[in-house]
Amino acid sequence: MNSIKKVLHSGAELLKTSGRPACRLEAEILLCHCLGSDRALLYRGAEEAVPSDAENRFRELVGRRIRGEPVAQIIGKKEFWSLSFEVNRDVLIPRPETEILVEEALDALAGRKGKLKILDLCTGSGAIAVALASELPDAEITATDISPRALETAHRNAEKHSVGQRITFLSGDLFASVDGSFDLIAANPPYIAEKEWTELEPGVRLYEPREALVAGPDGMEFHRRIAGESAAYLKEEGVLIMEIGWGQGDGAAGILEKAGIFEEIALRSDYSGIPRTVRARRKKIRG
Repeated sequence: MNSIKKVLHSGAELLKTSGRPACRLEAEILLCHCLGSDRALLYRGAEEAVPSDAENRFRELVGRRIRGEPVAQIIGKKEFWSLSFEVNRDVLIPRPETEILVEEALDALAGRKGKLKILDLCTGSGAIAVALASELPDAEITATDISPRALETAHRNAEKHSVGQRITFLSGDLFASVDGSFDLIAANPPYIAEKEWTELEPGVRLYEPREALVAGPDGMEFHRRIAGESAAYLKEEGVLIMEIGWGQGDGAAGILEKAGIFEEIALRSDYSGIPRTVRARRKKIRG
């Protein structure tokens, strides 16, 4: 049997020759998954032997990564907001930049009194809804998705983090199955333009659901729908926050301005300086 150090090195070299920039990190994650351990063991027990079945499994997973399958889908989980989420081919893999949306939501709700009602559209894996539920123990959250299989995954993630009793999952296209009004509507809708689909890296195009990514000719079809339909579901002075893609900042702000019911429209950039969310408050109704 080979040592952890040797097996890890050989896996990292295979990933490196295939052009994977984070080859060492990815090899560590895959080997930890096969050993059922944390990364500390890789260094603390570097000379320990790797069982042959674990080594064979590791080489199989390295092969899958070389062929382009995302690490998160290979191991079936991804960390988001310091929480572990189940992922599969029915949902998008939660991205670190989406944590910006969670930060914006928490900021928008800070200081609000009473029981908060939150709507999470296009919930996917449930990452946003579960993250908000973990931070706001008194909030009542509704989460929707058009994909029943995605909702099954989201429900398992909510149960895993003991917030399932406070999130209502509804199957439907955006607001189709929603009743009531909300203090905050959060959405990470599809925002890839049709023409950009074939340009996406194979790890995204081949392994993540197209319907959760593509949104019409300019990628903003869902942003328009959400802005136009939210009036029936957003409380007076309630807040709408949507994630946006590269180059969509001005367009998203313009969509909210055109809707005529919003004020305090603002963009927030991610840590690469790319506008990542658009946020607006519903105007107070003056009688």
